[in-house]
Amino acid sequence: MTDVVIIGGGPGGYEAALVASQLGGRVSLIERRGLGGAAVLTDVVPSKTLIATAEVMTTLRGAHDLGLRLAGTDDLAEAFSVDLDAVNRRVLRLAAAQSRDIGARLRGEGVRLIDGTGRLDGTEAVIAVTADGEERLSADIILLATGTTPRELPEARPDGERILTWTQLYGLRELPERLIVVGSGVTGAEFASAYNALGADVVLVSSRDQVLPGEDGDAGRVVQQVFERSGMSILSRSRAQSAKVAGGEVVVRLADGRTVSGSHCLMAVGSVPNTAGIGLAEAGVSCNDAGYVTVDKVSRTTARGVYAAGDCTGVFALASVAAMQGRIAMWHSLGDAVGPLDLRTVAANVFTAPEIATVGVGQAEVDAGLVNAHAVMLPLRTNPRAKMRRITDGFVKVFCLPTTRIVIGGVVVAPIASELIETLSLAVREKLTVDQLAESFTVYPSLSGSIAEAARRLHTHSAADAGSVY
Repeated sequence: MTDVVIIGGGPGGYEAALVASQLGGRVSLIERRGLGGAAVLTDVVPSKTLIATAEVMTTLRGAHDLGLRLAGTDDLAEAFSVDLDAVNRRVLRLAAAQSRDIGARLRGEGVRLIDGTGRLDGTEAVIAVTADGEERLSADIILLATGTTPRELPEARPDGERILTWTQLYGLRELPERLIVVGSGVTGAEFASAYNALGADVVLVSSRDQVLPGEDGDAGRVVQQVFERSGMSILSRSRAQSAKVAGGEVVVRLADGRTVSGSHCLMAVGSVPNTAGIGLAEAGVSCNDAGYVTVDKVSRTTARGVYAAGDCTGVFALASVAAMQGRIAMWHSLGDAVGPLDLRTVAANVFTAPEIATVGVGQAEVDAGLVNAHAVMLPLRTNPRAKMRRITDGFVKVFCLPTTRIVIGGVVVAPIASELIETLSLAVREKLTVDQLAESFTVYPSLSGSIAEAARRLHTHSAADAGSVY
């Protein structure tokens, strides 16, 4: 029997464990914090649960325009208050339940679960360190799925009370009077959006011209406009230099000398991989200058028999990608049929309000001349279902190749973009043409109808056409 040892119980680790067990491996999984890792306990599950609560408040604030009234007030949202203690207790309760479910599934599949940490002992063994001491586990296959930790600035150390990382937010018992969010990437923008919807005064410190600089430019522009219209303050082209607690408040000093004060500060300035001190170099596992494990498209590291998956690889910080990397590693190492990881087919979502969902080729690649493509962008405000739901911000954008008309990418900005992107994800993966996409039936009225409409409009442009249609 093949011995498989996995270090890390996040999506990359536990999904790999399930596959390895299914294929007949004898699997041991080492996890120090709880099954599901950061994704389940402190990141994806809790943050999206919080965001789901915030979405309800956003809906309530729009009830007046739909003709809904509550006796004694014109604003339905005013009839509700946010009990952040209750919200966060529910968030953590759901995360813990998900972790227990994962543990039960793994145990049911015969996976040995070890509560502790692990380090490589060459390429054929792992040392598991637990409360009872050390145990040497022989391994034919090793998978590293150690994840990342929130990055900290030297002059802005989190204290868990006023200056916080996103893993510490769930300890708050009251809504911050004024929350300063440092960092306008995905994590910063999502939490800024959620706390703004819950009623906190939010200041977003962004080092770039626009929030979400890594996303589609048109999408980032829409989200920033919605943020500003909702009352959020955005300090663009502003880099935080330090954050200090003084007199019961947090003072954030910017690189240009300005300061901004608030009751709390969230530091969302990226992550660092958990790869130090676990014997990688000694085992011949290469990392890049930032400490991320180097892997190929079937999750192999530079050491024979050692694979890696998830955020510690720096490939694509998504739970879905981590899980797929872990599965691919086991399929490859245990001799099952496997295809290499194809990032062109990865659907990603930013859970702001509105959401941004993307797949495949993006606008930046087209504008840079890296891909020759045609595009159509349709605003949702003309969609009949959007009108019914009072959706005024958002759009659908579809990219296709000029000659074959094969769909190669798409962007959706909408309240439920995470659900709508599936259609475009399938089209990209299966290399459907815009005509095939346009000929599929959509419900009338529906937001997904705009995807088919965009495909129909792309049919009318010949290969001689240049540029994009907006």
